[in-house]
Amino acid sequence: MRLVLQARSNPVAWWWGTLTLVSAVNIALWFLLYRALHPASGGTSGIGLMLVLCAAYVFGCAFRSFLPRADVQRICLFDHWTSSVAVGRSVATVAEVCFVAQWAIVLDKLGAMTGSDTVMTAALVIVPLIVVAECFSWYAVLTTNFLWNAIENSFWAVAFFIVGVALCRLLPEFEGPVRWALIASIVGIVAYLAFLMTIDVPMYFNRWRADRAGGTALLGLIEGLRDVSTRWIVTHDIAHWKDEIAWMSLYFSMAVWASLALCVGYALEDHLPRYRVEAAARAPVNAAAEHANGATFTIPGWTRPAYGGDAGVKP
Repeated sequence: MRLVLQARSNPVAWWWGTLTLVSAVNIALWFLLYRALHPASGGTSGIGLMLVLCAAYVFGCAFRSFLPRADVQRICLFDHWTSSVAVGRSVATVAEVCFVAQWAIVLDKLGAMTGSDTVMTAALVIVPLIVVAECFSWYAVLTTNFLWNAIENSFWAVAFFIVGVALCRLLPEFEGPVRWALIASIVGIVAYLAFLMTIDVPMYFNRWRADRAGGTALLGLIEGLRDVSTRWIVTHDIAHWKDEIAWMSLYFSMAVWASLALCVGYALEDHLPRYRVEAAARAPVNAAAEHANGATFTIPGWTRPAYGGDAGVKP
């Protein structure tokens, strides 16, 4: 309530108000998608699962927008147990794994459609990478060691670099609006990677160096577990929040829109074949026919199985 009363004079209050407004719109968008897409699933579990995963991310980000906190510093805006790091970090972990699972499902579907081993491999590896990143995040939060936050976000960079490579592999397979959607996604991922590598990871690394230089004591795991459950520091000072505003604003808006867009893309899977590049669309069919006849085809210096995919074997 005090934050609301400060709205005219405190930039943190304006920022929080914007976050809550965007999150309310995102929740409304999810309900619209649910009404539009879920009845059309016809008993197919795919779109239903995507909507559930999306809901975990949309509502998880909304929760974190309504009750912002910075985990390692233990700062928050409201004096309530739901502002504790233990609660917020748990919500974030579930939401983030669900978000990456959405990407894995979409990549797996596109990889199977195009016969691309590269894309299907990307779908397999990104979720385990983010699970490891979440472990690093928890270790950073419990010990108050920012170095592990830097490592965590480096894993996010690796995971989405792999996603970007997979999307680039798909570009020659599609034309029209699907290709433009892929290009837009690649541009977004490049921007995200640039943000991580030039702003986010260096920020955490510099905080770790400053703590080391200042002799800041780290917490043990058991002590940290108690600390994240019982201690939170309420502050509305812009000086405490200024480094968090950029990444939180992007995270709770554009990343959520990406999650919603993945649901739309998945729901349109039946329309994707019409946008396949003609030669690319024929290749898996021709390869399957050759495989049925026991045939292989060769390129000078290279022997390739007839079933398609990205793999090849040197003679």
